[in-house]
Amino acid sequence: MAHRNFKKEDFVKNQSGEFQLEFQEGNIGEGVDLIVERKNENGEYEVLQAEIKRHNKLIMIRWSEPFDGRILFDE
Repeated sequence: MAHRNFKKEDFVKNQSGEFQLEFQEGNIGEGVDLIVERKNENGEYEVLQAEIKRHNKLIMIRWSEPFDGRILFDE
């Protein structure tokens, strides 16, 4: 699986108070098999069940707080 790393600074607070990260659909595949992982204090990744939504060819990941992590996807 391919992956794309992101930093907590990449998140933007939305109108409902959640933090949101956006990807273009073409940059991370179609979004069928997306896995969101958060990097912990030991530098290891743990899987999250983050809310993932689509809108206008964007894939949005939402969480209650920003975090460093990565998204895994099929190429």
